[in-house]
Amino acid sequence: MGSDTAAPAGWASVIVREEIAPRFRYEPQGGPAGDGALLIESDTRVGLLGRWVKTFPVLGGRPYSFRALRRVDHADGRRAAVVRVLWRDAKGRAVMRDDASEASYKRGEKVRAEPDYPMDRSTDARGWTEVSDVYVAPSLATQALVELEFRWAADARVAWAQVTLSEVPAPPPRPVRLGAVHFVPREARTAEARRDAFVPLIAEAARQKADFLVLPEVVTFGSGSTYLGVAEPIPGPSTEFFGALAQQHNLYLVVGLVERDAHLIYNVAVLIGPNGQLVGKYRKICLPRGEIEAGITPGNEYPVFSTRFGTVGLMVCYDGFFPEVARELSNRGAEIIAFPVMGCNPLLAAARACENHVFVVSSTHTSAEQDWMVSAVFGQDGKTLVQAKSWGSVVVAEVDLNRRLHWSSLGDFKAELPRHRP
Repeated sequence: MGSDTAAPAGWASVIVREEIAPRFRYEPQGGPAGDGALLIESDTRVGLLGRWVKTFPVLGGRPYSFRALRRVDHADGRRAAVVRVLWRDAKGRAVMRDDASEASYKRGEKVRAEPDYPMDRSTDARGWTEVSDVYVAPSLATQALVELEFRWAADARVAWAQVTLSEVPAPPPRPVRLGAVHFVPREARTAEARRDAFVPLIAEAARQKADFLVLPEVVTFGSGSTYLGVAEPIPGPSTEFFGALAQQHNLYLVVGLVERDAHLIYNVAVLIGPNGQLVGKYRKICLPRGEIEAGITPGNEYPVFSTRFGTVGLMVCYDGFFPEVARELSNRGAEIIAFPVMGCNPLLAAARACENHVFVVSSTHTSAEQDWMVSAVFGQDGKTLVQAKSWGSVVVAEVDLNRRLHWSSLGDFKAELPRHRP
């Protein structure tokens, strides 16, 4: 299948094999503004594959913004319509990354700059989705090859419009200080006493300049308690109590509670903002047998919440044994996942961070000596950034949410996830 109308200067169609070639067209009056659109269309067969390509000149070490508008008919654009930006030298060869790990340098390894995958942003009422991102060109790069690829869908069409790659100011870092409390008030006998026990720890986190602090699962639950006995409305007494502390110390708090809603009770994590107000809640989806036998009801939603520093998701304890919860939160844009937890395999907590390239902040009921779940901040690579070792302690780690994690042979896996996951 060939091209009906000549494409604008610099753009060319590329196929992988003639037998799976889609049809390429250029519409001079296409696109949302009528200023032209590059089209790729398939017939009734599945598996067709092809791309529009163009090379843009760049200066190594400079930041660039890629932006395009995309409309997809009869296919899932997440996988069927993919942009790649490939960094090349003057001879068209792949270049090396400037930010390879220190360990790679010590081993004398050169880490290739893998393709970057701009992310899908908002979609307008006519179905045009912005696909965009900002990158710093590797220092040896002199050109960027932009690929607008169509993949695999039958009876589908993808249109691309207003494709640009332009130099922009460098994006600033986005630092945030993530904190975890390692404490369970085992001696406290009432919900009020158990809440009060966290007051000095929240103050300590503030002293360490935490922006975001995670407390354990079901903080009002203790010796002799029942889930039903400590269940409360949300908002309610506990969110009011911890809201006052969040406001006093100007930080976000995540607290594990038991919610009562009409005839149902839920194991929840709540997010409270620095204004003292409830930002939102998450109802634990994966329930262990003990909670099922106690009459707790599972949740069925994966909310994420915008904060002044980034996007936050919540999960609770047994959720960590299953990849689906963290993945759904990541799919919805979570950059940080708070994890109030009684106990879990810490390898699984690390996996949830690593497989989604998110930061996970856990606060556990388990003693550090038990070789089980820890109170810690896990990095995007799953490695423990900080861990609390003693009861009644707080740990804080500063991270930069704008710093990308690149893996050898994969590159920025977080950006690849939407394009490659099932």
